[in-house]
Amino acid sequence: MTSLGPEALEGALAVARGGGNGNGEAPVPTKELLKLLEAAVECGASDVHLVPGYPPTFRVHGRMQPAGDRRLDPARTRQIVESLVPERARRFLDQMKNLDCSVTVTHQGASCRFRASVYLSQGEWCACLRHIPNEIPTLAWLGFPEELAERLVSHRNGLVVITGVTGSGKTATLAALVDLIRRDGARRVLTIEEPIEYIHAPDGGGIVTQREVGRDVDSFADGLKHGLRQDPDVILVGEIRDRETAQMALSAAETGHLILTTLHTRDAKGALTRLVDIFPQETQDDVRAQLAMSLRSVVCQHLLPSTDENGKRALALEVLHVTQPVQAAIRAGKIETIESAIQTGKREGMITLDDDLQRLVKAGRITPETARRFAKDPAAIAGARAW
Repeated sequence: MTSLGPEALEGALAVARGGGNGNGEAPVPTKELLKLLEAAVECGASDVHLVPGYPPTFRVHGRMQPAGDRRLDPARTRQIVESLVPERARRFLDQMKNLDCSVTVTHQGASCRFRASVYLSQGEWCACLRHIPNEIPTLAWLGFPEELAERLVSHRNGLVVITGVTGSGKTATLAALVDLIRRDGARRVLTIEEPIEYIHAPDGGGIVTQREVGRDVDSFADGLKHGLRQDPDVILVGEIRDRETAQMALSAAETGHLILTTLHTRDAKGALTRLVDIFPQETQDDVRAQLAMSLRSVVCQHLLPSTDENGKRALALEVLHVTQPVQAAIRAGKIETIESAIQTGKREGMITLDDDLQRLVKAGRITPETARRFAKDPAAIAGARAW
């Protein structure tokens, strides 16, 4: 086995994340994989799973669907995986264990991009490929209230967090918000993403510069540090994962920039806890004070099974806006009072998850039973059968 030093490993990873380096190292998918990806685009799949012992499987509107009956064996799966990875990174595949890369295929004359996560499971190679739509979704298609979107992007500075579990549409919402900002042409937007998913092409609006972690910049924190010297009005940070990124995002929000970012939490209260808990306990009082001053809004998203005959999922929201009572609760560390603050803050535009679930039930978008499954207080959902 070839030894891989830190510098060589970083170089190989950077090439893989960028989908090749322009010197003939771009991945060349197998014919079998090309057919699978074309079929995934045809049926509107968001993800393609390749796992030995199972047939290739699509996720369509949140549900797993086998793409045929033939099960993958380890050798066949590895062949597909190797075709995803640029040649320079392929030589060190067994030493990496996890690898993110990207692949582009042409379907009906259009380029279709996929983000690939390649990984080992019980010593065998697997892959998950996420389809990245070419078009930026509209707010109406997402089901995201336009009035709320206008409010989020109207802030001249501060921190706006879109949170939710994996697969809840956070990246799509951020893309729609950036598109809304770009259209007015008055503000410059810098994005730091891993990877870049939705591409904001120049078309007469404001300038949007997109930087990809691993290809254009080493880390989210590094992108923030250098980005502050690039005259941005708005900075999109794909995800806050570590203390350095969190600290730089809070500082940038304090110094006159609007920061849009995501977290992985199940509710708005959890987002506040997560942002504070990233830091050592001895500094958390200072962080709470900084967060109370910088935070503008937290929107928690849930994508739910819908009654739509096409299977498109319904978006439910919990919305927290930072008012003086919310600021006081954050500063004092009384995060447990946030839910009651949302309840009493409806006049300020706040939305409880249960109220939004009830709205979707009344509109016929979801069933009462679905609403009860996701509600914080299932008994409050009208029309649902008792368990």
